[in-house]
Amino acid sequence: MTATTFVLVHGSGSNSFAWAPMQRELAYRGHRSLAVDLPGHGFGATFPAAYQAPQDLAALAAAPSAMAGIGHAHNVAHVLDAVRRVREHGPVVLVGHSRGGLTLTGVGNAAPDLVDRLVYISAWCCVDDTPAGYQTSPENASSALSGVGGLLAANPAEIGALRLNWRTADPALLATLREAVLADGTDDEFHGFLNTLEPDESLDAGEERAQVETWGRIPRTYVRLTADRSIPIALQDRFIAEADKLTPDNLFDVRSLDASHAAVLVRPAETADLLASLI
Repeated sequence: MTATTFVLVHGSGSNSFAWAPMQRELAYRGHRSLAVDLPGHGFGATFPAAYQAPQDLAALAAAPSAMAGIGHAHNVAHVLDAVRRVREHGPVVLVGHSRGGLTLTGVGNAAPDLVDRLVYISAWCCVDDTPAGYQTSPENASSALSGVGGLLAANPAEIGALRLNWRTADPALLATLREAVLADGTDDEFHGFLNTLEPDESLDAGEERAQVETWGRIPRTYVRLTADRSIPIALQDRFIAEADKLTPDNLFDVRSLDASHAAVLVRPAETADLLASLI
């Protein structure tokens, strides 16, 4: 009997390492999983010497980025390759967290027959608008991420990437960031999570929207994180409502967890139970 593989796609500034606790929980439950590093992430990420302590902020602002030129299409192509290889061994459940949802939609648009289920965990699922449009929407107005602009460590136009200084010592920035991503975590969990993040992210989130003829055929689940202050619940619900309107004969299977944006990665047991229930 062939076994299902969960293919896990990380969010912004993240990598496959962030999924390690989830993979452990899935393995305990007898499930196969593969966590991908999107292009320019993982051991392919840029970590300038100026990012280390003590930091040299001027040098950090000028250091070249390996992320320059990498965009949405590269992410989709990379995950498509991973899914094709894994699909040779059995069904695939493609799981995305946060910005990883953009890649899920691209893969679903391109190759619906390779994916048995899409799972968006408080993830971007663009239907009626682009990522930029959703970011400026009323549903996103309460996002605590709007208060962390001080993390920007370089001019994106000059280095060709979005560079954020997750190692800031600014207490106000850290407090706002904690509220945005892990308000329900301990200090050690929050600092540990920050140390899994990478400074550089692609500037190109793409403008791809879900396509009814392809993406719309795939069974899908949306995991609402009701305590999320990064992607507000109002925006999560808008993604769900627009997708369901697009494909009324294939509605989202909606689940809810009382967790912050990063808690599902830091303390993944409940989410692993949920994923396991889908196969």
